[in-house]
Amino acid sequence: MTIPPGVILGGGLARRMGGADKGLLRLGEETILDRVIARLRPQVSAVALNANGEPSRFDALGLPVLADSVDGFLGPLAGVLAGLDWAADEGASHIVTAAWDTPFFPEDLVRRLEAAAANAPIALARTTDGRHPTFGYWPVALRDDLRDALKAGTRKVLAWTDRHGTAYADFPSGEIDPFFNVNTPEDLAIAEGIAG
Repeated sequence: MTIPPGVILGGGLARRMGGADKGLLRLGEETILDRVIARLRPQVSAVALNANGEPSRFDALGLPVLADSVDGFLGPLAGVLAGLDWAADEGASHIVTAAWDTPFFPEDLVRRLEAAAANAPIALARTTDGRHPTFGYWPVALRDDLRDALKAGTRKVLAWTDRHGTAYADFPSGEIDPFFNVNTPEDLAIAEGIAG
């Protein structure tokens, strides 16, 4: 199986963090995004960042920055679509996505998502706490369907994936939820404790 490229989803408005780029918040000696890149890069063939606004703020990362290809800040599905469009131009058949505010996700994420996708077109991460739809394995072949769904008003990831075959890669939660994400200043303090 060909190693897919990875797309880090960071296109949201971060209202609960006062509109700041959550991925650029410091977590120890690094940013959250530095940690996400370090976890994802060994698992994929290339890394791109989905983010809206001025792309030059990410120049130091040396990554392609993919703005949503549909207007209106339509949520994670718009970021998935931007990633699928980029991957199509790169000749890839699939992408893997990870959220830019989730610094502790599993180091075997891609392998387990790919294994789950043997049974369905789309695979998503799942723990005992529920499904984690920003962590997925997505076929480029569904990008036009996704574009049409967004234009028709679909916003929730699971509302779209449930219409297609979706498999799940199950991950243990353990003492730390591997998909713990930083949405608030309080979450950042918890992440600092985990990282320390």
